[in-house]
Amino acid sequence: MLLAGLGAEDRYLSDVEARKLVADAFGKIDLAGKRVLVIIPDGTRTCPVGLFFRLLWEQIGKSAAALDYMVALGTHPAMPYEKILERVEITRGQHESTFKKVKFFNHEWDKPDTFRTIGRISEGEMEKISGGLFRESVSVSLNKKVFDYDQLIILGPVFPHEVVGFSGGHKYLFPGIAGDEIIHFFHWLGAVITNPVINGTKDTPTRAVVEKAASFLTVPTMAICLVVHYGKLSGCYIGPTREAWSEAADLSARKHIIYKDHTFKKVLGLAAAIYDDIWTAGKVMYKLEPVLADGAELIIYAPHITEISYTHGKLLDRIGYHTRDYFKKRMDQFADIPRGILAHSTHVRGIGTFDGGRESCRVSVVLATGIPESRCRQVNLGYRDPKTVNIDSYRNREAEGVLLVEKAGEMLYRLKDGTVPRIPGDVRA
Repeated sequence: MLLAGLGAEDRYLSDVEARKLVADAFGKIDLAGKRVLVIIPDGTRTCPVGLFFRLLWEQIGKSAAALDYMVALGTHPAMPYEKILERVEITRGQHESTFKKVKFFNHEWDKPDTFRTIGRISEGEMEKISGGLFRESVSVSLNKKVFDYDQLIILGPVFPHEVVGFSGGHKYLFPGIAGDEIIHFFHWLGAVITNPVINGTKDTPTRAVVEKAASFLTVPTMAICLVVHYGKLSGCYIGPTREAWSEAADLSARKHIIYKDHTFKKVLGLAAAIYDDIWTAGKVMYKLEPVLADGAELIIYAPHITEISYTHGKLLDRIGYHTRDYFKKRMDQFADIPRGILAHSTHVRGIGTFDGGRESCRVSVVLATGIPESRCRQVNLGYRDPKTVNIDSYRNREAEGVLLVEKAGEMLYRLKDGTVPRIPGDVRA
C-alpha cells in the first residue's frame, strides 16, 4: 500500500505538493535513530534529486542516525564529488555545515570486494521467467554497504526502458548497485527479446528477473518513484518499491510515449546533453527504433560526445555494433565478452538478421559526434560531420517521412497501430 502518491497528466506538481507528499509518507513511518541509505541515479537520468534531497532532510535528516546517499552507477564512470554536489543541488560549504551529517558514495562496481552474494536464481526458475529462452542459474550479488543500514530508500525517475520495459524501482539496485553476473544476464535476455518488444512494456521477463533478485534482499526497502516530463515533475509515488514503481510506470506510459501515424525514412535525434558517450546516448536509437521505416537513416547528433564508452570502449572497438543474431548464432566466438556489452551493441544497431555469414541491418545508424570517422567505421556505424548537419532542414517535414527529435533519449516513439519492428521468423520477438 502506498504511503503517498500523486500524478497528473495535464499539469505539473508544485514543490509544495511534493513537500506534502514526502511529509505525509514519512509521517507514517518511524525512522528516528535508524541508519538510512538513499540510492540515487547518476547524471544520465533527468530527475529533481536536489528537491527531494532537501525534502528528505526536512523530514528525517535530524532524527535519523544517518542519512547517506549512494549513486547507482551500474557500470557508468564514478561521479566526482563536485558533480554529486551538483546532483543534489548543494554547495561544498552547505555540505560542510548544514548537511555535514550526510555522506556520499559512488557504487564501486569495478572492485570485487564491493559485493556480497545474497542469493541465486535457479535454472528452473530462470527457465520459467524467461519463457524457455534460458536455462541457467544466476548468482545475485549487491553492494555490501547496504547492510550497514536499517532502511534503503530508492529515489529516482521512471521512464520507458530498452532492457526492462520501464526503468526505476528495484532497477536502481539491479543493475544500479549490483554485481556483474546478474547485470549481464538480464541485459542479454532483454537483447534477445529485442528493444522494440521490451521498451515501454510494463511486465517483461527482464523486470521479473529484477524483482526476483530483489526478493533476496533482507534490508527493508522503499521507493520514491518519480515521473519527470521534460524536466518537470508529473508524478510522485512513495511506498513499497514494487507498488510505487507500478503506479509510476502507469503514468510514464501515458506521459513518455509519443504515438505516430506512420514510420519515418530520415530521423535526426539530438542527444540530450546529459549523455556523454554512445553507451548512454544510444538511448536515442532505443527510443526511436519503433518508428524507423525499413531502410531508414537515424542520425544521433551529439557534437559534444567524443567517446564510444568511457568504461567499455576497448571491448566495443573490438566487437563493433551488430544485430542480435550476429552474436547469438556464434556465442562461442564471443564467450569472453560480457553479455551486457553484447546487449548494448545490439540495441544500438537495431533489428536485423545474420544468415550465411552475412549481416543485414534493418536501418542505418549514423553518428554525428566528435568521434572520428575512422572509429565510427571501425565499430560498424555510419559517420556524419556534425558541422554538415542542417538541423532546421529536418523541421516540420513529418508528412514527408522526415522527423526531428530534440532532447532525444527519454521519450519513446511508437506507432499508433501498435506494430513494432520484428526479426523475420523470430516467433519470440
